[in-house]
Amino acid sequence: MSPTDSPTETAGSAAATDTADTADTDTDTTAAAETTFDVIVIGAGAIGENAADRVVQGGLSAALVEAELVGGECSYWACMPSKALLRSGAVLRAAERVGGAREAITGDLDVQAVLDRRNKTVSEYRDDSQVEWVKGAGITLVRGHARFTGPKELSVTAADGTVSSLTARHAIVVSTGSAALLPDIPGLADSAPWTSREATSAQTIPARLAIMGGGVVGAEMATAYASLGSKVTVLSRSGLLSNQEPFAGELVRDALVKLGADVKIGVSATNVTRNGAGGELSLTLDDGSELVVDELLVATGRVPNTGDLGLETIGLEAHSWLDVDDTLLVKADGNDALGGEWLYAAGDVNHRALLTHQGKYQARAAGDVIVARAKGEPLSIDPWGAHVATADHQAVPQVTFTDPEVASVGLTEAAAKKAGFDVKSVDYNIGWVAGASVTADGYEGTARMVVDQKRQVVLGATFVGQDVGELLHSATIAVVGEVPLNRLWHAVPSYPTISEVWLRLLETYGRDASSR
Repeated sequence: MSPTDSPTETAGSAAATDTADTADTDTDTTAAAETTFDVIVIGAGAIGENAADRVVQGGLSAALVEAELVGGECSYWACMPSKALLRSGAVLRAAERVGGAREAITGDLDVQAVLDRRNKTVSEYRDDSQVEWVKGAGITLVRGHARFTGPKELSVTAADGTVSSLTARHAIVVSTGSAALLPDIPGLADSAPWTSREATSAQTIPARLAIMGGGVVGAEMATAYASLGSKVTVLSRSGLLSNQEPFAGELVRDALVKLGADVKIGVSATNVTRNGAGGELSLTLDDGSELVVDELLVATGRVPNTGDLGLETIGLEAHSWLDVDDTLLVKADGNDALGGEWLYAAGDVNHRALLTHQGKYQARAAGDVIVARAKGEPLSIDPWGAHVATADHQAVPQVTFTDPEVASVGLTEAAAKKAGFDVKSVDYNIGWVAGASVTADGYEGTARMVVDQKRQVVLGATFVGQDVGELLHSATIAVVGEVPLNRLWHAVPSYPTISEVWLRLLETYGRDASSR
């Protein structure tokens, strides 16, 4: 497995946390015989793997420090297991939307089979193959909990309590990711709620599940658990997928209701209690009602995994996000300990774009710039240069694997207007496209294209519907490449595919306007 084969919902690894109960592995439990490396990467998740791989390919030596499973959040507790939980239900519903296939369906999902497939997807929570990839890539793996002891210096505490010291000649990259935020609600912390980790790794399905939060994790897990038979109640103060175009959250909410979920918008819990260990939970809601469930998933935000990294020894605050420039270098802001361009942060921990693919993109840029600086080579740091993560600002793609899927890139209409662009947005019913009618009977979905009127380029695009995730890369290329609309007319979509929606969006915008 290569580092680019390690996707995750939250970019990074939990290398700065205590070893999880599931981190049961017989491979490589060790400290490195060597103690000095050109580059040390804290966190062997997808992002850390990419950073280390990039510097090794550039001719430098690298060590990865990891306290849990190699592969990190991505492989075991986020994107991979969550999508495995979602996929079976999505496939079943897709078949139910096609005449001929629909009539052949004779039963419901086999829940245990879904869980077994999820367990296989996460390699039964073993990291043997990931460890082998690290070794094969020429990267040294050091298992243990890393803490800064000074500039370019770390102590690493292994599971057996052994402490070793590591020194970096050129750079240290922090890719420790993020963890779930628990809001300050009376009784919540003492009630042992689920976070995304428990939701994606559960071995049984609760009869009643409450989900606090309407973001990506909340919406995806509501879809998964409703599909698997839970009575799901979603509590969201500001609607579903509130950072997306408004119609995205509306369509996902309608779909969840059809699955049997109860979606409460503008409602929050004011108190939580659990009736003994493993007992049911009672939630007092601010609308005066009470909700009794078997488990509660909290999905209200993320906090950085920097609480026990020893940041204070290098003039930074514990528990803080690491603010970086576009080369992923942590900003010194007068901090003498950070002088010399040696500390980098990639993935969730820098709070730029909490998505695995963006974290890996950052890691590649960081790896390349570290090599260039170490060798005294010229840097390409203008926007879209080889050593910067320009796409983090206004060209971030994301797929939310609800049913319907939500695929988006770039700016929403509201974000574009807030940024000062003169915009025009055009919407199109994806169900009117010939390819959609072939894909599913009664296909429902919406597409939106946000156009910069002055430059006549696409600033953002959003697609909601079955299988629209596969439309997203074309939209990403249009946004990143700033392809003029009059050139997009020559990108002819094949027929009959859902991609024909691109032609319909351009027609709706108007050819005369796009030729200005």
